[in-house]
Amino acid sequence: MSDLFRKLLAERQAAPTSITPTVGVLTLQFQLYGVDDLKAKRKVFNALRALWGKEADLAVAETGDFEALDSATWSIVALGGSSQQLTARLDQVEKAIAQKIDAPIVEVHREIL
Repeated sequence: MSDLFRKLLAERQAAPTSITPTVGVLTLQFQLYGVDDLKAKRKVFNALRALWGKEADLAVAETGDFEALDSATWSIVALGGSSQQLTARLDQVEKAIAQKIDAPIVEVHREIL
Protein backbone atom coordinates (compact mmCIF):
# COMPACT_ATOMS: atom_id res chain seq x y z
CA MET A 1 0.00 0.00 0.00
CA SER A 2 1.38 3.40 -0.94
CA ASP A 3 2.02 6.14 1.57
CA LEU A 4 -0.47 8.41 -0.21
CA PHE A 5 -3.22 5.78 0.08
CA ARG A 6 -2.45 5.27 3.79
CA LYS A 7 -2.64 9.03 4.31
CA LEU A 8 -6.02 9.22 2.55
CA LEU A 9 -7.38 6.35 4.65
CA ALA A 10 -6.21 8.02 7.86
CA GLU A 11 -7.80 11.36 6.90
CA ARG A 12 -11.18 10.04 5.82
CA GLN A 13 -14.21 10.74 7.95
CA ALA A 14 -16.09 7.91 9.53
CA ALA A 15 -19.42 7.13 7.91
CA PRO A 16 -22.47 7.67 10.10
CA THR A 17 -23.61 4.50 11.80
CA SER A 18 -27.27 5.03 10.98
CA ILE A 19 -29.18 7.35 8.71
CA THR A 20 -32.76 8.00 9.77
CA PRO A 21 -34.64 10.51 7.62
CA THR A 22 -37.34 12.72 9.03
CA VAL A 23 -40.75 12.30 7.39
CA GLY A 24 -43.34 15.04 7.00
CA VAL A 25 -46.92 14.58 5.85
CA LEU A 26 -49.01 17.44 4.46
CA THR A 27 -52.69 16.62 3.93
CA LEU A 28 -54.81 19.09 2.00
CA GLN A 29 -58.57 18.99 1.65
CA PHE A 30 -59.95 20.78 -1.41
CA GLN A 31 -63.45 22.02 -2.17
CA LEU A 32 -64.52 21.44 -5.77
CA TYR A 33 -67.15 23.33 -7.75
CA GLY A 34 -68.61 22.47 -11.14
CA VAL A 35 -67.20 18.94 -11.33
CA ASP A 36 -69.62 16.64 -13.15
CA ASP A 37 -67.78 13.31 -13.03
CA LEU A 38 -64.64 11.61 -11.70
CA LYS A 39 -62.77 12.20 -14.96
CA ALA A 40 -63.23 15.97 -14.55
CA LYS A 41 -62.12 15.66 -10.91
CA ARG A 42 -58.91 13.89 -11.94
CA LYS A 43 -58.26 16.58 -14.55
CA VAL A 44 -58.28 19.28 -11.85
CA PHE A 45 -55.47 17.50 -10.00
CA ASN A 46 -53.32 16.39 -12.95
CA ALA A 47 -50.91 19.26 -12.27
CA LEU A 48 -50.54 18.20 -8.64
CA ARG A 49 -49.36 14.74 -9.56
CA ALA A 50 -47.42 15.82 -12.65
CA LEU A 51 -45.41 18.60 -10.97
CA TRP A 52 -44.80 17.44 -7.43
CA GLY A 53 -45.03 13.70 -8.02
CA LYS A 54 -41.73 13.81 -9.90
CA GLU A 55 -39.78 15.51 -7.11
CA ALA A 56 -37.18 13.21 -5.57
CA ASP A 57 -38.05 14.10 -1.97
CA LEU A 58 -41.85 14.03 -2.36
CA ALA A 59 -44.60 11.47 -2.80
CA VAL A 60 -48.08 12.60 -3.83
CA ALA A 61 -51.32 10.62 -3.63
CA GLU A 62 -55.06 11.10 -3.33
CA THR A 63 -55.86 9.81 0.15
CA GLY A 64 -59.56 10.39 0.61
CA ASP A 65 -62.88 11.50 -0.85
CA PHE A 66 -62.27 9.18 -3.81
CA GLU A 67 -65.88 9.11 -5.06
CA ALA A 68 -66.97 12.58 -3.89
CA LEU A 69 -67.40 15.14 -6.66
CA ASP A 70 -67.44 18.17 -4.37
CA SER A 71 -64.22 17.52 -2.42
CA ALA A 72 -60.81 15.87 -2.65
CA THR A 73 -58.14 14.98 -0.11
CA TRP A 74 -54.51 14.74 -1.18
CA SER A 75 -51.41 13.97 0.87
CA ILE A 76 -47.84 14.95 0.17
CA VAL A 77 -45.09 13.04 1.99
CA ALA A 78 -41.65 14.63 2.18
CA LEU A 79 -38.31 13.27 3.35
CA GLY A 80 -35.62 15.47 4.87
CA GLY A 81 -32.78 15.67 7.30
CA SER A 82 -34.47 17.77 9.98
CA SER A 83 -37.90 18.97 10.99
CA GLN A 84 -36.93 22.57 10.12
CA GLN A 85 -36.03 21.53 6.57
CA LEU A 86 -39.28 19.63 6.22
CA THR A 87 -41.37 22.49 7.55
CA ALA A 88 -39.79 24.88 5.05
CA ARG A 89 -40.21 22.39 2.19
CA LEU A 90 -43.85 21.69 3.04
CA ASP A 91 -44.53 25.45 3.28
CA GLN A 92 -43.05 25.87 -0.19
CA VAL A 93 -45.12 23.02 -1.62
CA GLU A 94 -48.35 24.23 0.00
CA LYS A 95 -47.93 27.74 -1.42
CA ALA A 96 -47.14 26.39 -4.88
CA ILE A 97 -50.15 24.07 -4.83
CA ALA A 98 -52.45 26.91 -3.76
CA GLN A 99 -51.24 28.91 -6.77
CA LYS A 100 -51.40 26.08 -9.36
CA ILE A 101 -54.52 24.11 -8.44
CA ASP A 102 -57.88 25.66 -9.31
CA ALA A 103 -59.66 24.53 -6.14
CA PRO A 104 -59.80 26.24 -2.74
CA ILE A 105 -58.02 24.53 0.15
CA VAL A 106 -60.44 24.21 3.07
CA GLU A 107 -58.28 22.27 5.52
CA VAL A 108 -54.56 21.69 6.03
CA HIS A 109 -53.04 19.08 8.33
CA ARG A 110 -49.30 18.65 8.94
CA GLU A 111 -47.44 15.97 10.78
CA ILE A 112 -43.70 15.52 11.28
CA LEU A 113 -42.74 11.94 12.13
